Amino acid sequence: MIPAPFEYVAADSAADAVDLLAKHGDDAKLLAGGHSLLPMMKLRLAAPAVLIDIARARDLSGISVDGGELVIGATTRHADVASSELVRTEAPLLAHAASLVGDPQIRHRGTIGGSLAHADPAADLPMALVALGGSVELTGPAGSRRVVADDFFTGFFETALADGELISAVRVPRRPGMAWGYQKFVRRANDWAIVGAAAIDGRIASPAEAAELAADGTSPGEDIHADRQFRQHLARVLTRRALEHLS
Repeated sequence: MIPAPFEYVAADSAADAVDLLAKHGDDAKLLAGGHSLLPMMKLRLAAPAVLIDIARARDLSGISVDGGELVIGATTRHADVASSELVRTEAPLLAHAASLVGDPQIRHRGTIGGSLAHADPAADLPMALVALGGSVELTGPAGSRRVVADDFFTGFFETALADGELISAVRVPRRPGMAWGYQKFVRRANDWAIVGAAAIDGRIASPAEAAELAADGTSPGEDIHADRQFRQHLARVLTRRALEHLS
């Protein structure tokens, strides 16, 4: 399918992107890798009048250390997160999750900020960020603010991003040597997860007892792949596996 017509503009910095968002308002959407937005545009589920390309904004990309945290720019590609020795050493769960995103083409074009902003409950990186106790930096007309991952994801495809804001960076606690586990159930390789589970630290007396609580309070969606009851069952099974296979 073909997207509706749109205007294309490129931002050369985070500040420039914020100015362009303010100028074009609700008619504008940000574009980085495009692997979340463009499929929605092709299906006419999204029809922005203006696309603001932030892929060239150098201050939005890169991986660095700030005290006890890793700072990952929003436009950093999944492949770069997965292959970074710094991430693999300081936050191996995040590197592993990034290595499982889609296929090689998606990993070399898609960005960590785009995945988090899209907030797909079946995606790898939102789950990993929550497990790691990470946070996101949001930049907008009023300046920058920081939101912990638990509060950033507010629902299916919903986040705490306010009008005119963008994700400028992701922050993850440095935890070299920390045990972690990661499991997901898919129909085929590279598919979206039907259910996924991430675990870190290992301070659990009984993985079996902890896993039995994994689905409590959840209300997963239903589709042709799995109903609610089966997804809740998978949540318990995969949580137990993740806890039993902490590495």
